[in-house]
Amino acid sequence: MTNNTSVPLNSQEEKLLAALIYGTSFFTTFIGPLVIWLLKKNTSSFIDYHGREYFNFLLSYFVYSLIAGVLTIVLIGIALLAVLGIAFFLLTILGGVKALLGEEYRLPFIFRVL
Repeated sequence: MTNNTSVPLNSQEEKLLAALIYGTSFFTTFIGPLVIWLLKKNTSSFIDYHGREYFNFLLSYFVYSLIAGVLTIVLIGIALLAVLGIAFFLLTILGGVKALLGEEYRLPFIFRVL
């Protein structure tokens, strides 16, 4: 006899902690997400995935911001910084929602270093 009960891929706790990686970034851009990721990355591949994704995202947008900051000399950097700020805000929310839904979302335009 076969058992047809389906087991969820990610527990509610894993989904919540992965979403908190993105959510805490609004209060502590680096420390909050880092603490969650370091404490849970060895116990959950889902949290490890979202932690890596967030820190690659943070690193990429830091580099983009540096480039836009240099380009403020020719005034185009001001517009680029505004676009980067809006994109960072919206993509952080989107990443948190996808994590809460249990999806492994790949954020666009980021370097995958970690």
